Amino acid sequence: MIARLLGGDAEGFDPREIAKAAGLPSDPQAMAMMMQQVQAMFSAPSSGPVNWQLAHEHARRVAAADNDPSVTSLQRRAVDEALRVAEMWIDPFTAFPPTGQLGRAWSKAEWIEATMGTWRRLTEPVAVSIAKALSDTLSEQLPDEMKSILGMAGGGASMFQNMGGAMFGMQLGQAVGALSKEVLGSTDIGIPLADGQMALLPANVRSFGEGLDIPEQEVTLFLAVREAAHVRLFTQVPWLAGHLMGTIERYARGIHIDMTKIEDAAREIDPTNPESMQAALSQGVFMPERTAEQEAALSRLETVLALVEGWVDEITAAAAVNLPSAAALRETVRRRRASGGPAEHAFASLVGLELRPRRLRDAAALWAHLTEERGLEGRDAIWEHPDLLPTAEDLDDPTGFTARRQLIESAGSDVDAALERLLAGDFEKPDGPEDGADGGVGPQDGPDGGDAPEDGADGGDGPQDGADGGGEPGVEDRGPDGRTP
Repeated sequence: MIARLLGGDAEGFDPREIAKAAGLPSDPQAMAMMMQQVQAMFSAPSSGPVNWQLAHEHARRVAAADNDPSVTSLQRRAVDEALRVAEMWIDPFTAFPPTGQLGRAWSKAEWIEATMGTWRRLTEPVAVSIAKALSDTLSEQLPDEMKSILGMAGGGASMFQNMGGAMFGMQLGQAVGALSKEVLGSTDIGIPLADGQMALLPANVRSFGEGLDIPEQEVTLFLAVREAAHVRLFTQVPWLAGHLMGTIERYARGIHIDMTKIEDAAREIDPTNPESMQAALSQGVFMPERTAEQEAALSRLETVLALVEGWVDEITAAAAVNLPSAAALRETVRRRRASGGPAEHAFASLVGLELRPRRLRDAAALWAHLTEERGLEGRDAIWEHPDLLPTAEDLDDPTGFTARRQLIESAGSDVDAALERLLAGDFEKPDGPEDGADGGVGPQDGPDGGDAPEDGADGGDGPQDGADGGGEPGVEDRGPDGRTP
């Protein structure tokens, strides 16, 4: 097919050698079946711009590439017991009640099945933008002659739309499959990927403990406490998971794709080298450009992730204090979460989003201070509403959190009190209660606010005066007819 497309320029070009180098089958029948699958993938109508089925299947293949053994009944029982113990150890150190959930032991494939829906929600806005940009670029760069050969002369670009969706789907599957080899539980990256389920991956827990010179049971218990603390926080604070996901989605909705970067990459990719596309994707060629709004959203996201991880870190340190290697394990996990593994870096390059708590230590120090200052109830009450959460400024100065919060609360209470008085009609008047309607004088004033009512109509003298009010007060005054009134 490639030789026919190149026509006379195919001299010295052997497509079979390229196929061999790419690892394609040499059997014509097997090759034909594979080409039919590729053709169906590119030509079949898709439910959206991204081939999520391909992402799911590729993630499973990546997870199984390095052996993904099924979890044994003994491993399931050990994980369930460890998570039960962890729940009991946590109880004295938090005001949140237990969740009552069963502990689960997952293989890599089971983790992918449980979390793929969340990955789709997290990456869909980015995936749609990248797939559309890629398909638009490929269709624009394609010569008209090639369009006619591929049946695109009528303007139909479904093949390239599906190609863009398939490319991103494969890359997403690669990232999720790689993550399945590193994660230790359902909340290992700081968000509830499995809808609040509490689980550990025994194979990855064993790999994590290799080289630490710590008994495997102790490592399992420590990680079980972390998992149980995460799940308890997300379960007992119902708004938290939605708040995190909403922040990520707001960030993703503002994605802007640099078309020039994609065009440059399309020119540089060597079609004879199957690894060139993979290298381009893994190096962040399609990574979105961040706007000022996205930087602000990312800063808020990192603060919340740090608060979650800091709370879990503090609870775990208190609950696992009886484990001999708790301090060493705590430091190992802190460094692991702060730096991220290779798979996390690959995921960040894919969607331009890093789910790492850079300020974990500052957040842990803040929660420790609040525990001393307010106790367990007061500390955990801060999770009642997102507006109560500490800010980046509070992470900078944990000891000043309460003073800053009191200033905000006092200002808010003054406004509330003034509003209540206004609504009740109890507003202050400028003068005393004896003033008139205009607030100038008392109720004994005349209609013009001048003198007392005993005066005459003109307000000049007392009631014994004449009509003109001009005579002396008393009975000697005369009226207009000369008679004594």
